[in-house]
Amino acid sequence: MKFSLVPAARLRRLWSCLGLSCLGLLALPVLVPPSAAEATEAGWRQITIPVSPSNPAAIPVALYYPTQTPARAIPMGSFTVRAAIGAPPDPKFKGLIIISHGTGGSEIGHSSLAEALARHGYLVAALRHPGDNWQDHSIWQQPPGTFFTERPRQVSRVIDALLADPEWKDKIATDAQGPRIGVVGHSAGGYTVIALAGGQVDLSRIGAHCETDRKDDPLFCSMGGSSKSPPATTLLPHATDPRVRAVIAMAPAGVFFTAASLAAIKLPTAVYAAERDRWLVPRFHAEWIAQNVPHAEFHMIPNAWHFAFMDRPGTPIETLDGDAAADPPGFDREALLAQLRNELPAFFDKALAQE
Repeated sequence: MKFSLVPAARLRRLWSCLGLSCLGLLALPVLVPPSAAEATEAGWRQITIPVSPSNPAAIPVALYYPTQTPARAIPMGSFTVRAAIGAPPDPKFKGLIIISHGTGGSEIGHSSLAEALARHGYLVAALRHPGDNWQDHSIWQQPPGTFFTERPRQVSRVIDALLADPEWKDKIATDAQGPRIGVVGHSAGGYTVIALAGGQVDLSRIGAHCETDRKDDPLFCSMGGSSKSPPATTLLPHATDPRVRAVIAMAPAGVFFTAASLAAIKLPTAVYAAERDRWLVPRFHAEWIAQNVPHAEFHMIPNAWHFAFMDRPGTPIETLDGDAAADPPGFDREALLAQLRNELPAFFDKALAQE
């Protein structure tokens, strides 16, 4: 059984304005004055985790961090980053938060959430997943299961690099358990964070699900199919990273996780679902995770489509589920993002403060 996405050439056309190659389109920066309640602003830098014996592909990372330098609104392709580019960081951070984007996405698609976490005191590392981003879809040409193993490993490699970097490592808060680290992800990124928390993939669950529920989860099932030569072993190795201490999954892909592995997750976990998600229908994905992870917080967002958790792009972006910039009639994406800009920092404050 093989799980694959739409052809790479099509995805390149669909997502051609998501990445940082559009930096040449930067407009004159617009000053965003800090409010009295948020004297700390978000700084921004781009770094690259280089190829090494333990890192087979370079990983571009957008860093957001607390700074006292005033922020500016900087258009980057279809998105806008509101941060102080290259500003000096504050001396200490509450912890490290990694952001994992969805398939075909980029490191700036959730910038408003990253900025909020940075203003709240966190170092935020939003990576561009090698082989699974707006420019590069090569992971889908790899053997079955590569997507599921490589995505969480890429997050772990970013954590490795930042905890070894003399500019950042000593600024990240630690306690008796070690560095305070959380992860948040959307869609395929939602899968990624649950895998880091201990969720284990059984590839056979995809075929079984689509055999019985294809008509009710058609977009997900349209991305894969059966293979004449299924892998000998469908249960993939765990990709757990014990340094991760709290996770948030937004509209996650999740039908392929075993119930037993989800039940064994002990980390603070929050799951958000879009009520009208047509790409990853909640009852098969987000709800499957939330129902099986003990004590998971579950938030169903009424009237929302799949891309509600992503910053609204300034230009239309065609996807299998329509325009990523579109919302159902009556849905207020900015109101949801404003809610998340409060809820995400509060969740990590509580979860990472636990001894």
